Amino acid sequence: MGLFTRFTDIVNANINSMLDKAEQPEKMIRLIIQEMEETLVEVRATAAKNIAEQKTHARRVKATQTSIEHWHSKAELALAKNREDLAKSALTQKHKSQTELTLLEQEGENIAELLTKIQEDAMQLQEKLTEAKRRQEALLLRQKSAHVRLTMREKASVYNIEEAMSKFERYQQKIDRVEAQVEAYDFMQKSESGQSLHAQFEALEKDESVERELEQMKKAVSA
Repeated sequence: MGLFTRFTDIVNANINSMLDKAEQPEKMIRLIIQEMEETLVEVRATAAKNIAEQKTHARRVKATQTSIEHWHSKAELALAKNREDLAKSALTQKHKSQTELTLLEQEGENIAELLTKIQEDAMQLQEKLTEAKRRQEALLLRQKSAHVRLTMREKASVYNIEEAMSKFERYQQKIDRVEAQVEAYDFMQKSESGQSLHAQFEALEKDESVERELEQMKKAVSA
């Protein structure tokens, strides 16, 4: 199976559906993650190879452009010296280099397009891998939770657990009532005075700070 065929199969795969149908979802998701990680390594290696080819190609383009400029200047020199035959030969070489440059530019566009596609594929595959690992963590948590619940059922009856939860709920309701009474008291105190006790102390402290600064300014002016 080719790299991109494998990649397409993985990206298009519905992980949730595969796990729902699997008899051993834990084992299935381990295999999925392993396949994804191996494919991602190959995709990245292919990307690195194309980046290296792109750099080599850029050097070839630059060398060809230099060749065009070289033969153009030679043609001008030959004409200046009344050597039309040499000028024609130089222009022939220049045209060959121009043809080569056109082909190189097309090739460069293909390399750039392929590299962009590989990078997009790598991002898609990384997203799928992240999704698979998230599902793996969820399965492990469910498995651990199921074992804990089973242990609880084995050690205590359902009635005792429900009774304990009921007591906890009643205790929580008592706390809620006490907190409500405290909030009501604070509200009444604020309504009677126009300000809460905390706000009044803050105002006093602010006034005192202003008075101190005023005294300091008076002393500075009179000095």
